[in-house]
Amino acid sequence: MQTDAIEKNVGEDVELGALSNSLGFMLRLAQIRAFDAYFREFTDISLTPGTISMLTIIEANPGIRQGVLARRLRIKPANMTKTVRALENDGYVERHVPSDDRRALELKLSAKGREAVLTFLDRTRRHEMESFGPLELAEREELMRLLTKYVGLKPGDAP
Repeated sequence: MQTDAIEKNVGEDVELGALSNSLGFMLRLAQIRAFDAYFREFTDISLTPGTISMLTIIEANPGIRQGVLARRLRIKPANMTKTVRALENDGYVERHVPSDDRRALELKLSAKGREAVLTFLDRTRRHEMESFGPLELAEREELMRLLTKYVGLKPGDAP
């Protein structure tokens, strides 16, 4: 994987130039590191970080409309439709057309979806703490506070 090569060479002196002050570049490296850790830890789970995020939000918001979920996660409607259809076909999600808007779709988890989220969240608590790597507890909290603010969430909206 890409991060494995980066982490093997962490001790090498490679100047990043202007990238060392690039928010996008640093966020990309952080995402790669987080996803690599996820895929190492959850090799037995066929769900991606994106689909787990969707299921977790649906679990917290039963009946959420598909369009609202797509906007919240910044997923294109066509991609959301395809992903939700796959989650429904796999038995994780149930779709319902509300009577007040026949064009909308409301989403809720099936029993299989609820079980997947509960199992995943239970395992994630330990994994998340390990994923912060060398950061001290206060630094972890500050990073989450800053990221929450950066992406435009209210403090209570993120863990």
